[in-house]
Order: sequence, then structure tokens, then C-alpha cells
Amino acid sequence: MNTNFEIISQIIRHRRSVYPHQFKPGLIAETLIDKILENGIWAPNHKMTQPWRYIRIQGKALLELSNFLADWYKSNTPADQFSEMKWKKAGERPLQSAYVLAICISRSPVSVVPEWEETSALAMSVQNIWLSCAALNIGAYWSTPGAIKGIGSLLNLTGQEECLGLFYMGWAPDLIPDSTRIPVDKISRYL
Repeated sequence: MNTNFEIISQIIRHRRSVYPHQFKPGLIAETLIDKILENGIWAPNHKMTQPWRYIRIQGKALLELSNFLADWYKSNTPADQFSEMKWKKAGERPLQSAYVLAICISRSPVSVVPEWEETSALAMSVQNIWLSCAALNIGAYWSTPGAIKGIGSLLNLTGQEECLGLFYMGWAPDLIPDSTRIPVDKISRYL
């Protein structure tokens, strides 16, 4: 079998959600982030709209994100549903991470490309980034907290941009759990 196919198959099957509390300490070099994002922008996209936008959050900005997420949870959660543990976790995740990418999209008019196509293109870009992280032993987790609805001012989003999640990154632990999938013959059929 082709060696490239074997390598990409191994990386795809090794990719996991690794949560911030599992990250090992250590910074991720900016040059490495550049290379990872470079792979992200090679995702397919209809009419070359390239709708992905990534806002880099590191260093002191992680504390700003931490405070924003904790404050947002506290301000937007009814008292009878408030959980001290969830509030604490919301603020801890950025501080447990070496790097966070705000996953944003700049949509074209629907007359150019349907909204779902651009969302799909962004998801493929994130998959390229995630596979790149897996190949480099960087753990990652795509989170979609309710706070992304109000994060525009923190991220200085333009009128065309929308945040679709936060991509937490840090060095992966030595042991990443195995996973399983439904066998191919159970999810595919012939016409």
C-alpha cells in the first residue's frame, strides 16, 4: 500500500478530542501555529471564498478569554441552573491551554455560496488543523460554548464575521484513549 496513505490513515485514526485539563505544560511555538494554520487554509471551498478566519489567543489574552467566559456564564445562566463547577471550568479552559484559536467565519452573500457550504468549508479547515495537531502530538478540542454568541466584542469581529467556536490547543498527554467507529459495512450501501 502507498506509504502516504498509511501515514494519513494513521493520523486520521489517532486524532482525538483532548481536553484542556489533559494538556501537558509547554508553549507552542508561533512558527508551528503558522504551519498548522497554513494546512487549514488548504481546505476545499466553493468558488474560493475562503470563509475561515482564525483569531489567535495566547499569553495574557488567555486570561482575558478566561474572564470573559466565566463572566458570560455567570451573567447568562439563571440562578436555579447555575453550577459553580461549570462556572469554574469555563474560566479554567483557556488557562489550561497553550493556545486558543477562535474559529470564525466571514460569510459571502447567499447569492454567491449557500451558507451551509461555507460552514462546511470552515469545518474542513478545522479538520485540517486538527489532523495537523494530531501529527505533531498537540492535543486539541473544538468547543462551542453559549458564550460565542456574545464574544464578538472581545474578538473585535467585523460585521461580516461570526464566531463558531473555540479551538483549545496544548501538548497531548502521553496516553490518548482508543476509540471505535461503526464498521464501514454498517454505514454504507450499494445503489
